[in-house]
Amino acid sequence: MPRKYELRQRAQQVEETRRRIVATTVELHRTRGPAASPIAEIARRAGVQRRTVYNHFPDDASLFAACSAHWRAEHPAPDPDAWGDLRQGLRALYAWYRETEEMTANVLRDSELLPALRSVVEPGRGAYLERVRRALLRPLGRRRRVAAAVDVAIDFHTWRALARLGDAEAAELMAGLVELTAPAQ
Repeated sequence: MPRKYELRQRAQQVEETRRRIVATTVELHRTRGPAASPIAEIARRAGVQRRTVYNHFPDDASLFAACSAHWRAEHPAPDPDAWGDLRQGLRALYAWYRETEEMTANVLRDSELLPALRSVVEPGRGAYLERVRRALLRPLGRRRRVAAAVDVAIDFHTWRALARLGDAEAAELMAGLVELTAPAQ
């Protein structure tokens, strides 16, 4: 019976080490970016050896996937199905962009440099933005110009360019632009 207790305690220690590595990596990715977060620095800040990091995460993709899951759990994206209209949706999306700006900017920048990061980020981000796009297009129709305007409105870089206006004013501006492309009702 004592052996089972030791195994449980060891499993808890292993899980705590893994959690510490992931939390440390997330913080480095948020502040520096994935491309500027070497395993040696992750290990040093997490209080483990480099080998320990590799034992938990044998490749970059597995570490990026764990970090992405951790970040998404702490910063869930707004639910497009809960939005009543275009302006509400853009305000919710822009507020989330503001909350996650530092990490999002670093990850988008570095995903251009790191194929393993891109392979983790693009499928999830792409699927989410497609849900957003469908939700916002539902009441507007799916004409090419309307869809193109919505694509511009939901782009992170568009929000960043408008962020100094504040999220409500930026959402109002982009909603107005999208509505200009929609056919008259």
